[in-house]
Amino acid sequence: MIPFHRLLISTAIVFSAGFTVWAAWSYRESRTGGSLVLALGFAVATVALVYYLRHLKRFLGR
Repeated sequence: MIPFHRLLISTAIVFSAGFTVWAAWSYRESRTGGSLVLALGFAVATVALVYYLRHLKRFLGR
């Protein structure tokens, strides 16, 4: 079960990082506040997911 959870979290990291890049690119082109908020929000989510994956054993109490 744990390897599958790692796979799901890894997939979420790739998605979040990709969406961060897309939103940052969109902000660079349009200079809209919504794109900036999306880029920053997904960047924070990416960092949080990486932290969670690296410390998964501690979160699971093992």
